[in-house]
Amino acid sequence: MAEIKDPENTLVITLKGGDVVIEMLTDVAPKHVEQIKTLARGGEYDNVAFHRVIEGFMAQTGDVANGDMEDGFNLRRAGTGGSELPNLPAEFSKIPFDRGMVGMARSQNPNSGNSQFFIMFKDGHFLNGQYTVWGRVISGMEHVDAITRGEPPASPDRMISVRVAADAEASA
Repeated sequence: MAEIKDPENTLVITLKGGDVVIEMLTDVAPKHVEQIKTLARGGEYDNVAFHRVIEGFMAQTGDVANGDMEDGFNLRRAGTGGSELPNLPAEFSKIPFDRGMVGMARSQNPNSGNSQFFIMFKDGHFLNGQYTVWGRVISGMEHVDAITRGEPPASPDRMISVRVAADAEASA
């Protein structure tokens, strides 16, 4: 696992193959990072499906309303919802969507990011300046690469648990 420099701004996502560690970019997207941390700390992301996984592009997850595979899961609805928290204003930056970057999903409205996010399999610079970058994978990208593909996948993978590293350390 990568050395965690700022546990309060590091997210640990446990997948079937192991942990994915994400450095959250508070200086780039402070409102998005705060919302992600609030949802993670509330256990909202636990058991949420990767509902849209496109080979050579990205893996999308985070629909806490319809994507929880342990609570009323409906694969057809996964990807259509968000959380009970308000939508966020866009926090666009000059950081490119390279492999391993984490961005906020949204509707056509740039100010509609809520809980869904995606992790890039490969560079996708056509997204630059169009979506909010809020994190980067610093270890465990091999586990992201192993996520089952599909739109939606017939048998989707899930985030088993999502924790802020500072909380995991406190309970260890």
